[in-house]
Amino acid sequence: MGRIIAVANQKGGVGKTTTAINLAASFAAAEVPTLLVDCDPQSNSSSGLGFLKDPTRQSTYHVLTGEAPAHQVIRESSLEGLWVIPASKDLIGANVELVSDDDRAFRLRAALEAIRDRFYYIVLDCPPALDLLTLNALVAADSVLIPMQAEYFALEGVSELLDTIERIRQELNPNLGVEGVVLTMYDDRTNLAQQVTQELKNFFGDRLFDTTIPRNVRLAEAPSYGKPALAYDPRSRGAEAYIRLAKEIMGRGMAAAIAPADLNKALEPTAETIEEPAEQTTT
Repeated sequence: MGRIIAVANQKGGVGKTTTAINLAASFAAAEVPTLLVDCDPQSNSSSGLGFLKDPTRQSTYHVLTGEAPAHQVIRESSLEGLWVIPASKDLIGANVELVSDDDRAFRLRAALEAIRDRFYYIVLDCPPALDLLTLNALVAADSVLIPMQAEYFALEGVSELLDTIERIRQELNPNLGVEGVVLTMYDDRTNLAQQVTQELKNFFGDRLFDTTIPRNVRLAEAPSYGKPALAYDPRSRGAEAYIRLAKEIMGRGMAAAIAPADLNKALEPTAETIEEPAEQTTT
């Protein structure tokens, strides 16, 4: 059975879509069949892999509404071993259209069950909001990967997300765990980044990935060419970082995911103990 990982953080601008694209591409580069499911109406994961906006193309919207089975919507990407279920702006309407359905939270889970044995990894790119689309992704997932920046306010967002994950675990998906936290857009030259990282290590332990994703121009450029970073510039620092992250996740296996309540309990004192330093940059 394929392992389903949701890449989620309700805070925007943390590199969530970049992480979903490049993590999925790195899995595929390791020669394991991988599916990327774009659950965001902005469809940036789709365009970032070369799938331009096409109103006639079937998308995640059709899967969620039951208008098309998942296997019919899957598209092959330009990278060998990587397939995509693209999104479209119609997904915005799914939040309204499905709200009265009793099974509204289980639509994606039911759709992926029929195809998950075809893939080793299924990566879900969630929108930057805790809406019905994100709920569907978290109910379908085995674990949640949380990208975040090493900034003070990012800690509060992660705490809220962990609370949400715990509620979903208790009521809708008892097998849902936290894959871990990965620091993105990382700049170890700042005192604040170093301080936040150390506090997160103290409280998250091995739930904080050793791999950090640096600020990298190639990561920002690659989507405009419809390619993941490892296809655009495989020797860039960004591409190499995501390959290391993929290896770290693959090395952990299913036993890695743990209950979010355990993480959130550890996180509670973190925001209080971190004070933004007066000097932001080391010399």
